[in-house]
Amino acid sequence: MRLTFDDMAQHLGLSTRAQGIVLNKVVTDSRDVTPGSLFVCIPGNRVDGHDFVQAAIAGGASALLASRFLPGVGIPTLCVQDTVKALGEIALLWRRQTKAKIVGVTGTAGKTTVKDVLAKTLAVHGKTAKSPVNNNNQIGMPRAILATDGDEQFWVMEVGISHAGDMDELARTLQPDIGLILNVGTGHTQGLGEMGVAWHKASLLRHLSPSGMGLVCADYPDLVREARNTGVVLRFFSAEDRNIPYHASYVGPSTKVQGYGIYSVCLHGCCHDVTAPFMGHYGAENVAAVASCAHILGLTAEEIISGLAQASLPVQRFREICVGSWLCIDDTYNANPLSMRRMLDAAAERASGRPLVVVLGEMLELGTRTASEHEALGRYLAHIKPISVFWKGGQADAVRSGLVAGGYAGEWMLVEDVAHFVRAWEACFSVESTGGVVLFKGSRSNHMETLLQAVFHREQA
Repeated sequence: MRLTFDDMAQHLGLSTRAQGIVLNKVVTDSRDVTPGSLFVCIPGNRVDGHDFVQAAIAGGASALLASRFLPGVGIPTLCVQDTVKALGEIALLWRRQTKAKIVGVTGTAGKTTVKDVLAKTLAVHGKTAKSPVNNNNQIGMPRAILATDGDEQFWVMEVGISHAGDMDELARTLQPDIGLILNVGTGHTQGLGEMGVAWHKASLLRHLSPSGMGLVCADYPDLVREARNTGVVLRFFSAEDRNIPYHASYVGPSTKVQGYGIYSVCLHGCCHDVTAPFMGHYGAENVAAVASCAHILGLTAEEIISGLAQASLPVQRFREICVGSWLCIDDTYNANPLSMRRMLDAAAERASGRPLVVVLGEMLELGTRTASEHEALGRYLAHIKPISVFWKGGQADAVRSGLVAGGYAGEWMLVEDVAHFVRAWEACFSVESTGGVVLFKGSRSNHMETLLQAVFHREQA
């Protein structure tokens, strides 16, 4: 980023001026300040950025964005009513100056993964910027935009929503050239209200650039309906319908690269086998999304094949770890009903007749659907038929009810803490056992990775 203080002030409708000050970085943490930074004071429940102004100045901050008067600070200040909204406006100012083609990625499950793999693929063709990790909210996404150099050919930005109105705020700032909607399912329903997840996700398409288009998965009828209702230009991809010009299907595991799969990808009639960092049928949707988007943006089939082969998954997303005779699948970053079902299918596929164990945690932010979705998860688990189910967190009764209704005959164990889990694991399994596959997954606050780490480190000792 390279914006002047005066340009920011004018865009925000402020009369304050500080001629000659050029800002090259926007930070919300005083520890990240370097000379030339704009320090944004974000008020929070636990800490208030306004309390760290002196630390930011000591670090070399050149200007401040604040929501209250700060006497005697000694550096120019943009004083606004809402610093988070103003941060989005400054990001919009910078977005308007880029010539990059911008992809906004959203969906219920897998959007961070697709964002990373797509960025890696596009980078084969030209300089590409992406939002780091899952910086996808009203603070993270504008910061990701403002962290770009401005000379990129592509931007790939993740758009995440938790509450009604989030998508309008974020998409208005991003104004993508391609609005990529990967999928829809139950997630964050506690905050999204009555309009439905598909409606909120499709709202991304109402804020495209003037020449923008939507790229939408055709496998979700409610999403297709809501996308069509926006009236924008649409293209579709699929992991199920081979009549869709952009589609992909799973062929099988790669025999050359551990943890990668082979997928058949069709790009408007031309089909190619690609190696991608996914294992199982769930990955076909991701591969179709990445390949179709890259193709629309002008990449050749050879570039797409090369990019997918070079890509890797973000941490805590279907990472395979061998612990003795067990293949542990680390998908502990987060969970919702759609991602749970997909990872259960993928884990069962990886087990392929070997014993399957699942170590799962409560799915959060489901609102009034919490109990019913956990009961449905129990029924799905019964269908998958793991030999053991370890459960951490709330909604255990609902999951257990679903298991019983589904005729589950395996072991059921509640996890109290890490030490309790290790004891329970040792009572049932050991490094000398015949082994199998074990999936670790749950919503973020369950910290399911601590259970995996405890078993891994104990077996390695």
